[in-house]
Amino acid sequence: MSLLPLDGPAAPHAHADDRRPRTSPTAPERRPLAAPVRRALSLCPLLLLGIWAAIDWHAVRDGTARLATADPWWLLAGLVFTGLGWVAAACVRQGAIPDRLPKGLLLASQVAAGAANHLLPASIGAHAVTVRFLQRQGVPLPRATASIALYSLVRALAKTPLLLVFVLATPTAMPPAELLPEGRTLLLAVAGLLLVPAAAAVLPALIRPLRRPALDFVRTALTDARHLHTRPSRFLPLWCGAAAAPLLQACVVASVGTALGVPLSWPQLVFAFLAASTAAGAVPAPGGMGPIDAALILTLAGYGAPLSLATATVIGYRVLTVWLPLLPGMLVLSALVQRRVL
Repeated sequence: MSLLPLDGPAAPHAHADDRRPRTSPTAPERRPLAAPVRRALSLCPLLLLGIWAAIDWHAVRDGTARLATADPWWLLAGLVFTGLGWVAAACVRQGAIPDRLPKGLLLASQVAAGAANHLLPASIGAHAVTVRFLQRQGVPLPRATASIALYSLVRALAKTPLLLVFVLATPTAMPPAELLPEGRTLLLAVAGLLLVPAAAAVLPALIRPLRRPALDFVRTALTDARHLHTRPSRFLPLWCGAAAAPLLQACVVASVGTALGVPLSWPQLVFAFLAASTAAGAVPAPGGMGPIDAALILTLAGYGAPLSLATATVIGYRVLTVWLPLLPGMLVLSALVQRRVL
């Protein structure tokens, strides 16, 4: 009996002594390794920004020179529409996932995702940033990837009724059929739309290791989509944000066109962007740059705008939506990486 009080306190002291040598050598070894890696990752976006600015410096210089003669108030309105586009993207992201996300960090992640979107084609950069953000918020990877699929699908579907409304309500200078790509471009776009879903269905059937992840992804996506559409706090921001996002981008084009004195009405400028972005959206490019720019210039010229003004409008649109937000977007991306939000 007398041994019990002596054995009681001796056991915890022994365990505490055993723990100290195990944890003390490992703790200092992780901090020196993690800090430099995190700093290097936070500086990578700024390095990529500098490289891209050096390559495409002529576009920045020419766009800035042309915008110097434009109406500054309309350009300010274009910047406001650009900022509202981040809010719309955050609404769609929240509506595409059942988990409640912190509003401030969600908006900051979309500012960072917008910057990453201009560096990689087909929205890969934006989706990668968003998936990483969702995982850091405790969202499982299958649910995060399912939200990306729902986000992309809803964004594509929400633009269709907008186009129909503008086709029926807006007087056009040329038939809508002329806005579609012709010949091989149209065939490649149709083939891409058909082959991508077919490949997504055939590959898991042929490659056995892909079957289980593919089935888990489909099961999670269908379950979450059905659950989200029973909650107004989710499907309203999902669909309203998806419809507002292309309209806000189109309003940036309309603001720049009005600032430069393009002889087109506001609805014509908005519809020109919606039609051009839809026709050229099948071609993967960083931030849609390249195909959408060419299609938008041709669409504005088809409406009767002078080619020089149409080109200046597209350059101004890119300056307001890409170059001006790119530096703060990269800074936000670096800050989120350094604070381990990404």
